Amino acid sequence: MTGDATIDTTLDHPGGLSIASWANLITTTRLLLSPVMFWVIPAHPRGAWIAFGLWFVLCLSDGFDGYIARRRGPTTAGAFLDPLADKVLILGAMFTLVSTGVFWVVPVIAIAVRELVISVYRVIVSGKGISVPASKLAKYKTVCQQLAVGFALLPWTALDATVLWISLLWAAVALAYVSGGQYLYHARQPQNSVTPATIVT
Repeated sequence: MTGDATIDTTLDHPGGLSIASWANLITTTRLLLSPVMFWVIPAHPRGAWIAFGLWFVLCLSDGFDGYIARRRGPTTAGAFLDPLADKVLILGAMFTLVSTGVFWVVPVIAIAVRELVISVYRVIVSGKGISVPASKLAKYKTVCQQLAVGFALLPWTALDATVLWISLLWAAVALAYVSGGQYLYHARQPQNSVTPATIVT
């Protein structure tokens, strides 16, 4: 879920879960299932298809809960859970692939450092009433990360198309730092000051 939106603190409606609650449920499920996928990855190649299947479903859930939340508007819980689940899933999968010797540690560390710096800075500036929507480059970065992990897990491409997922991994590094630079620049612009009722996710 990305962009500026007024936080909806109403999670429940009479008769069942609200739309926003369903989005949070999907996000929480993604977060809880991520360690299962990390555990399956070292079983490669026997568990390769299982790991890829889990990765595919979890990545789809990221787009799905974002779509649901955009219809309703982000909640306080969702604004915290969604980026947390995304980072746990992507960085956890990347570091697991590093531990198995599939990914080189340097690009993964580079991505992790960028995410840490931007996350800390986002907390600081949001406390000052500054909100910056995610850029298109940041979205492309996420797609490159998801594809890099996916192709590294997929048995059809894990060994025969290493250039593909290695290139995607380095593209994700480049996009991570360019989009991070964009965020730092726009966060310093006065026009991005907003009321405390809005938040970036």
